[in-house]
Amino acid sequence: MNNEIKGHMQKAVDHMKGEFAKMRVGRASTAMVETVRIEQYGTQMSLKEVAAINVADARTLTIQPWDRSVLNDIEKAILAANLGLTPQNDGKIVRITLPPMTEESRKNFVKQIKKYGEDAKVAVRNTRRDAMDDAKKKKEMSEDEARRFQDDVQKLTDQFVQEIDKLVESKSKEVMTI
Repeated sequence: MNNEIKGHMQKAVDHMKGEFAKMRVGRASTAMVETVRIEQYGTQMSLKEVAAINVADARTLTIQPWDRSVLNDIEKAILAANLGLTPQNDGKIVRITLPPMTEESRKNFVKQIKKYGEDAKVAVRNTRRDAMDDAKKKKEMSEDEARRFQDDVQKLTDQFVQEIDKLVESKSKEVMTI
């Protein structure tokens, strides 16, 4: 039971980390475009399935498709994804250069980071609430066992909330110092 609860809480933290990776915060990351969907061979595929995505330098991504005939489709898909990125197609690869960040855009990213952190905390607390409700429904638990279980779940919740706070703080600091 405890491992199941821990797993659900860890999923919330992992999801938040994934959202952080997708953010366009001045430093190029392949995660920013990996999930962009592209129409290929009559089916929807992610960009990482049809091309090699690399970080050329701190502010440049290169996307080299396995099949050059999809270059224009890749370009259109990136534009359609509303990521705020402008791809440039040179006939062989697509380059994306990240624009420098302004102070205002940094502050907006910090707000977004805090929102992701809050969402993760809500998910962790919902997991705690569900676990507590399940414990109350079980009649075979004694009062002492139920109290111990609730204390354990609360400690676990506190650990995950603390981890989320640390991740949000470090990501916010990273965004403001780039």
